[in-house]
Formats: sequence, structure tokens, C-alpha cells
Amino acid sequence: MTDSRKNVFRKLLLVTLIVVVTLVSFTVYIIIRESTPRLKKRAVELLEEKLNGDVQLDGFDVSIFPKLQVHGTNLIVHYQGRADIPPLIAIRDFTAQAGFFGVVGKPWKIDFVELKGLVITISHQTADKQASPSRQKRQKDIPLLIRELVADDAQLIIVPKDTAKSARVFQIHHLSMNHVGLHRPAIFEAKLEIPRPPGEINSQGSFGTWNAEDPGETPLSADYTFEHADLGVFKGISGTLSSKGKYGGVLDRIEVEGKTETPDFTVSSGKHSVALHTRFSATVDGMNGDTLLHPVNAKFLNSTVIANGEVVETPQKKGREIKLDVTVDKGRIEDMLRLAVKSNQPLMTGPVKMNTKFDLPPGEGDVVDRLKLEGTFEVQKAEFTAQQVREKLEMLSRRAKGKPKDKDAGSSIATLGGRFALKDRIITLQQTTFSIPGASLDFEGTYTLENETLDFHGVVRMDAEISQTVTGFKSFLLEPLNPFFRKNGATQIPIKISGTRGQPLVKPDFHHKQEAK
Repeated sequence: MTDSRKNVFRKLLLVTLIVVVTLVSFTVYIIIRESTPRLKKRAVELLEEKLNGDVQLDGFDVSIFPKLQVHGTNLIVHYQGRADIPPLIAIRDFTAQAGFFGVVGKPWKIDFVELKGLVITISHQTADKQASPSRQKRQKDIPLLIRELVADDAQLIIVPKDTAKSARVFQIHHLSMNHVGLHRPAIFEAKLEIPRPPGEINSQGSFGTWNAEDPGETPLSADYTFEHADLGVFKGISGTLSSKGKYGGVLDRIEVEGKTETPDFTVSSGKHSVALHTRFSATVDGMNGDTLLHPVNAKFLNSTVIANGEVVETPQKKGREIKLDVTVDKGRIEDMLRLAVKSNQPLMTGPVKMNTKFDLPPGEGDVVDRLKLEGTFEVQKAEFTAQQVREKLEMLSRRAKGKPKDKDAGSSIATLGGRFALKDRIITLQQTTFSIPGASLDFEGTYTLENETLDFHGVVRMDAEISQTVTGFKSFLLEPLNPFFRKNGATQIPIKISGTRGQPLVKPDFHHKQEAK
């Protein structure tokens, strides 16, 4: 072939190639233009079937280079056609990528989906089973498989039943899901920020399949870690909490097991930090956040506290109320005092048992201001830490036994027990008994946490007669008074305790004598 013929052949080949490319491009353009409405319609039908809702979709563009890609804007899903409540799902912008034949036939196979501006709103009205007429007609089954779905900076909003209360907003920093669809659970990883106490939860597990008829019955199972939670948002306590555990069940009833560590837990009234460790089991209503605790096992210093109860929404109030039954079988009174009292040295030490009703209503005030306690306590073999107090008790014990000069006769080891209540930073004691060898004190009254003031009235009962509490001439002078103070085989003297915890004042209180039992 001559050079001239070769040039002619090349030109013909080039012209043919240009024509073919033009025809193919035009054909692809026509296919895309004609198929875009059909793909949009099918995508809307798929979402409506999977999410049991009415779908609104504004922008919808299709491209095929370098692979099939769909881009959409302003996607809104109204659950069961309910336009009267916030949309279940709102997406500002989304992109989906698939192989060219991924949306041909069944199932649809999507390689990658990216969501931007995702907002999921869970409303109590969402649980209404009454679907709109348009929803009742939709029975199509369009199988779908999404190999990877990613959403960053999304929001989860929980709308309470009480419209006067603010919705709870959770920031989802990152969400990734794999193998979404085909009626099987999806594997997910999420980083979620919660507002109270503020902190970030990292969670990995499985979710689904999505229950379109009743979202609350959608199953899930995962492990979680929760770090750097600042308890200081709850006025009256402080500390940095971390937690690890697992959860599972369905959205309406999530079973949670885990443990927490707070190395610097502090109550404002005491201002002493302790390392607090807890293990807990709970049932959480994922739709409203109500929590049943069963139980919480808390340890700090040398004490163990076990609590069962609930954390629930309250009508017409912002926040949640904590109601617990608290039991202390293995505790130390010095640990309890360290939390509640400012003094560096506890008033006394010894084993304590306690059963308490714990009620913390919602509110913005200090935890100690809102806290209500009511229960019983018992301290066995209590020892007072102040030398001066021990000496006075030992002297009282000797006198009460009728041996004021016998230094080996007295003892300051005490037993203390009764009923107590805490409200408005005031501890009220009732039916309370304090006893040492030879003497006992039955008393009632109040102790104010704010300034540590005492206001108690009671009756001291002693084994010895009043004249036996002293020696010498004083004993002789007091003998005529013995019958006046003797009752039921014991000497009884009404007293009043006032002053402060550090400087108590004890004196006779004879005008209360008639009230003595």
C-alpha cells in the first residue's frame, strides 16, 4: 500500500471513529436522559417500601463516568405519610455509586452511599400504627444491598410526648454501615455525642433489619465505649466519667450492661473526691429514654452500694427524675461522711448498714438541694475520731455504769441507728438510738449540712442511779434525787444537743421531760 493510500485509510478510520464516538455519546446521553426519570421513580418507590413512608426528592442526577453515580438533594421521608409530625429522615445531599448493571434486575446492588446533612427524628407519634390510605396500598418488594453507607455530622433528634419539653438532640460525628439490606442486619460503627453528661460514645455492632411497620421493634446489638463525660453539668456533683459495655434488643427495649469509672467523683457538700466504680444492668426505652436500673453496684473507698430503680421523664418538667431503692450491706460510715461532710477527718468510723429511698427530681439547682432521702441506718462498733470526744464518752460510760473512778470500766465504742430523711440540705433523724456501755440516748432532731449545726432533743438512760455517777460528798447529796430520775429500772435525764458538729453543746433539757418515754 502506497503512502497516499495509507493516509486516505487513516483519515477514513479517524472519521469513522469520530462518528462512532459521537453516536455512542449521543446514545448514552439519550439513555441517561430517558432513564433518569425512571430511576428516580424507582428509587422513590424503593425508599417508600423500605421505610414505610412518603418520599419527597428534589434533585436527581445520573452520570456513568467513571461509574454509574446518582446524586440527589433534599430527600425527605414522612413516616406513614404523616406530614403533621417532623419527617423521620431528612437528607440535604446524597451520592450513590454502583456498577452499570447494579440497578438492573433484582436486587439493586449499590457499592457506596454518602449522606450529607442527615437528620433522623424519632417522635412518639411515629409509633402510631394507623397508616395513611396511600401507605396501605404499597406492597412492592424491591430488594436492595448497599455495600457501604457513610454519614458524617448527622443528627438524631428525640421528640418527647410532652410538646412543652425540648427535644433531645444527639450529634453523630461519624456513621458507617456495611451490607445494608437484603433482610439481614447491617454492620455499623458510630461516633455519637450526647449532651448530658457531655461526652462521645463510640459504638460497633449490628443494626436491623429495619422494621418499617414499627420502627421501635428494629433489633440492634453492639459494644460501646463512653469517655471524658463531665459530670459537672449536674450541679452539686463533679467528676470525669468513662464507661464500657454492651447493649442489645430492639429500639423500644434496649438491654444494657456495663461498668463506669469516675476517679474523681465529688459531692459539693463534702468537696472530697473519691474513686467511684460501678457495674450496672439496665433496660432503656430507646424511643423516650426512660431507663430501668436492675441493679447498679457501686463501690467507693471501702463501701458497696446497690441500687435498683428508674430514670424517667416527669410531666410538665424539663429533665428526668431518678427514683431508686438503695441498699448498703457492706459499708463504712466514714466513707459516707467523706462524701457529704466538708471536714477532712470524719466524725466517726465503723461498719454501716442502710436502706434508703432515693429521689432526685429534675431541675437546674444543686443536686444536694434537690435530693430527697428517706430510710433507716445502723452503725455497729462506731469509734469517734476526735480524742476529746472519746474521752468524754468513756467518762460518760463509767459514770453510767456507776464506776466513775474505774478507768478500765468505760468505753467509747458506740452503736447508732434509726430513721433518717434528707430534704433541702437538712438531715432529720427520728427514732434514733445512740448507745455505749452503761448508757443510751434516744433522740430526734435535725442536722444542717450547710453550716453543720445540730438541733437535737432526747433522753439519756443510764444503768446506775444518779448518785452513783459521782463520788464522795456529791454522791451523798444526789441520793434524794434518785427516785425522781429513776424509771423502768434506769436513770433518765432529758438533754438537748446544739452547737456545731465540731463543737457540740450538751445540756439538760428538763422542759422536755414529760415527752420522754
